[in-house]
Amino acid sequence: MIQLKKIHFRFWTSVFPLLILMAACAPSKKELPYEPLDREKIWRYREEGLASWYGEEYHGRKTANGEIYDMYAMTAAHRTLPFNTFVRVTNMENGKKTELRINDRGPFIPGRIIDLSQSGARAIDIVGTGTARVSVEITGFATRRIPSWEGIFSVQVGAFVEKENALRLRQELQKKYRNVHMVLWESNVKRFYRVRVGSFRSEADAQRYCEILRKENLSGFVVRED
Repeated sequence: MIQLKKIHFRFWTSVFPLLILMAACAPSKKELPYEPLDREKIWRYREEGLASWYGEEYHGRKTANGEIYDMYAMTAAHRTLPFNTFVRVTNMENGKKTELRINDRGPFIPGRIIDLSQSGARAIDIVGTGTARVSVEITGFATRRIPSWEGIFSVQVGAFVEKENALRLRQELQKKYRNVHMVLWESNVKRFYRVRVGSFRSEADAQRYCEILRKENLSGFVVRED
């Protein structure tokens, strides 16, 4: 009887710490698969970086949200903000400001954070210089309903004019990574084949994966695909 008690005691002393560890690692019921887009965070949203602009080369073509791009309209392209978000763009070099609506995706050049329409670029005086350091702040939405941060995000790791080069990179990356895919992007004068890795429900998850890729010498940036 004493021997059985000792066995019983040893069993629970070995299992109990494991149960505690499992409970600690279990996800909370309140935990969400994506970061909620609360009002306070929206109005505090601000980023700084280089702005560029795009005009005649894309004029008349479809934007990422299905509209026809009008370089004379007050619109802009952003890699991750939801469509129909209004943003205030301030040229930090001259203080000029303008408000634009996000209806497209871009810019697809590392280091740049927003692509303005020609009219948007003219409003803050960057048509001649091509780029300028700006701040971007959310001011509202085209609809009453505030959109969710949840979406489909990936990491763009390459862009090619030649389709064969994009296919070659995709094939090489598929040996090691999941959800490697190619996206066609066209202007009025040329085509781009963009290679992307991953499919994530939040920008935060995609950013974490982007950091992993950088450590493996695969540079890129996060883009929203919806």
